[in-house]
Amino acid sequence: MRKFNIRQQIGKLYLLTSVGYFQIAGASWVALLAMRGFSLLEIGMLESIFHIVSCIFEIPSGVAADVFGRKKTMVMSQLASLLSGVMMVWSEGFWATAFAIGFSALSYNLASGTREALAYDSLKLVGKENEYNTFAATDMMLYRIANSTSTLCAGLALFLGFRKAYTADILFTLIALFIACSLKEVEIGTKTDEKKVSDRVVNTVRESWHFLLLNKKMRRIMVINAIIGAVSTLVLFFLQAKLPLAGLNQVMLGPVLFAMGLGAALGSRAISLFPSVSYKKVVLISSLIVIVSFLLAFTKSPAFMTCGGFVGAFADDFLEVRTDVLINEMISSEQRATLISVNSFIFSIVMIVLSTWMGWIMA
Repeated sequence: MRKFNIRQQIGKLYLLTSVGYFQIAGASWVALLAMRGFSLLEIGMLESIFHIVSCIFEIPSGVAADVFGRKKTMVMSQLASLLSGVMMVWSEGFWATAFAIGFSALSYNLASGTREALAYDSLKLVGKENEYNTFAATDMMLYRIANSTSTLCAGLALFLGFRKAYTADILFTLIALFIACSLKEVEIGTKTDEKKVSDRVVNTVRESWHFLLLNKKMRRIMVINAIIGAVSTLVLFFLQAKLPLAGLNQVMLGPVLFAMGLGAALGSRAISLFPSVSYKKVVLISSLIVIVSFLLAFTKSPAFMTCGGFVGAFADDFLEVRTDVLINEMISSEQRATLISVNSFIFSIVMIVLSTWMGWIMA
């Protein structure tokens, strides 16, 4: 344990986020599918498949991280992403593309909750868990910057074509896989290796379910965070289609989406400046900002719509980081990845419910 270098561990997690989420094809997958001749109905069906896979595997992936180890699960996440990229390069029809999309969702599932759990327990190991707030804010900021920068490269992805664009994603995934393999595992709880795997899985699921069943505050936090986050996410999603219709030059779409993504990065960083503000106030502030963002999406003015997307993204991550910190403080290490995955599972459910409704409202 004396050889455990916390700065190196956290640095690698930051690097993994920056490299792993820089996916020029992944950020432009809708445009690439349209360029290949997929109809809007087919693209919508593929989006639904992504969220269905997420719902199915979100909680099991968290259980896997708690039972088998966070490092192994992070490595599996990158392997799933690699397989998704390879399948997308060679995909021809709808179902081959659907399988590739499914593995992409699985990759997100395996990393969701696992990265946060590994970071928190790494800091806890050296008695610095109070620094997790800073990690969560910085990691979210890096994720948004990487994702927004990928979006900025939308024109490049279309120029390269889907095969070359996904090949570029594969190269970055291989680098991310190498980084994941270099992470250090953190032992948690008692000597669970002496137990059968099936017993450990059942015990983790039972204790996590019991915790959620008795903890109304935790359930309420997860649902509120999911609703606010889903509305903000869907506003940004539909703005991709609404901005060109409102008169925005298509050449400017990439830079505008990048600018809105920076709003999220700013929000994830800004919350660390207000550690004494209560969670209820953070929820209230974020809710009001997201409502404003939603209303600005109907103005038919590219400038106001862009501002709406920017502040909505800001509010989303402003709340998300505080929620992440609060949830981690409320749960034990043995259940951490599982319960954080439950939080992501609830978000996917809300997304499925709201997607069609908001698509109808914003059409």
